[in-house]
Amino acid sequence: MPHVVLVQPQIPPNTGNVARTCAATGTPLHLVGPLGFEISDRYLKRAGLDYWPYVQLHVHDSWDDFQRYHQQQTGRWIGFSTSGLYSYVRFEYQAEDWLLFGCETAGLPQQVLQACHATVYIPMSQPQVRSLNLSVSAAIGLYEARRQLGLLD
Repeated sequence: MPHVVLVQPQIPPNTGNVARTCAATGTPLHLVGPLGFEISDRYLKRAGLDYWPYVQLHVHDSWDDFQRYHQQQTGRWIGFSTSGLYSYVRFEYQAEDWLLFGCETAGLPQQVLQACHATVYIPMSQPQVRSLNLSVSAAIGLYEARRQLGLLD
């Protein structure tokens, strides 16, 4: 089962929407700080609706804390970035992959991108559009991984 990791998310409703997607799919969600909001933020809670009891939520205070946590786990880090090397649909996902997404304004920090086993991008037809919304990107990436792994039935 893949994991979704949001590194330094800034906008509570985006994170709440990602949490809903993770709840619907039974996917663990990791939030890596510093966060741009409090976990108790009403907009975060509202976007997640009443699905929070179904979210396998893990909050890590920093990138270093997340790295220490992951040392006890298995799986590759797959960074989603506009500068990724592979199209997200051409990449071959594995069941233990961790799908990493950066903050809304800056994406994944360079040190995180360098730590990833692979980086992928979501193609966009309009070159003037810099990126998709964080919650949309996370849903696209997660569902493609789940499709490839036969987890949609």
